[in-house]
Amino acid sequence: MKTLKLFLLLLCIGGNAQSGSNSAYVLPSVKVSAVKPFSTGERLVYSISYGLLTAGEAVVSVDDLQQKNGKTIAHMVGIGYSKGMFEWFFKVRDRYETYYDIDNLEPVEFIRDVYEGGYVIKRHIIFDNDKNTAVDLMLDKNKVFNLEDKTQDIFSAFYYARFTDVKSLSPGAVIQIPVFLDHEMFHFQIKYMGDEVLKTKFGKVKAMKFKPLVQEGRVFREKDAMTIWVSKDDNKVPLLIKSELLVGSIKAELIQYEGLKNPSVLP
Repeated sequence: MKTLKLFLLLLCIGGNAQSGSNSAYVLPSVKVSAVKPFSTGERLVYSISYGLLTAGEAVVSVDDLQQKNGKTIAHMVGIGYSKGMFEWFFKVRDRYETYYDIDNLEPVEFIRDVYEGGYVIKRHIIFDNDKNTAVDLMLDKNKVFNLEDKTQDIFSAFYYARFTDVKSLSPGAVIQIPVFLDHEMFHFQIKYMGDEVLKTKFGKVKAMKFKPLVQEGRVFREKDAMTIWVSKDDNKVPLLIKSELLVGSIKAELIQYEGLKNPSVLP
C-alpha cells in the first residue's frame, strides 16, 4: 500500500518537484512574515484516508525551544502510523525530527526513522548552513553533500512554508523551496490559488488554497492533482490535503489541534 507511505511523506512536504539534476536552480521565493506562525506546544493531528477507508494518522508537534550557540532552536516531531485494516497488511511507523533555527529559518539536524510494510529508512542529517553542506551520520560522515541556500529537509519544509508572508501573494504566485531529500536536491513549488471558505469538522473556516506542482504520471493523475487548504490567519495551519492518484484518492484532514500561537480562524 505505497499510497499510504507516499501521503505520510506528502504531509510533511506537500509535494515533490523535479530533482536538481533536471531543473535550473531558482532562489526560494518565500517572503518571511514578521509574525512567527508557531511556538512550543503546538500539536496538530491528521486523519489519513484512502477513498472511504481510514488508513492512518499523522501527528506533528513543536516540542521545545532551546538556545544553542546563540541560536533559538525549535525541536519539531512528526509521526505517522497505520490504522484499522491497513495495520494488518501494510504496517507503518514513521518518525521525523527536525532541529530548526527559527531565526535564520534553516534546519541544523534532521532524523528520519521509517518502517513501512517491512521497508526501513534511517537518516541522520547534520547541516552546516555556513558552508551549505550536509552529512548523513547513518551513511558516511566523511561524505559531504553540497546544498543550496536556505535548503530545507523534508520535514522542516512544512514549517518553512508557514513563514510565508501571504499578504504579499496574489493568486497564481508560486512559492519555491529547495529541499534535500534522500541525498538529492529537489525544488518544491506550490501555487497560491486564492481564498475560499472550507467546510471542516470545526465548522466553516476561512482558508487559503494552494496547489503543489507534483510529478505527473508515476503516482498522480495530473501535475496539479493535489490541493492544500491552509487557515487564513497568522498560524497558517494546514486544514485539509487532498490528492487524486492514478488509482483512487487520498486525504489528510485536521481532526485535533492545540497550542496555536496566534489568534485563529478555527473555533
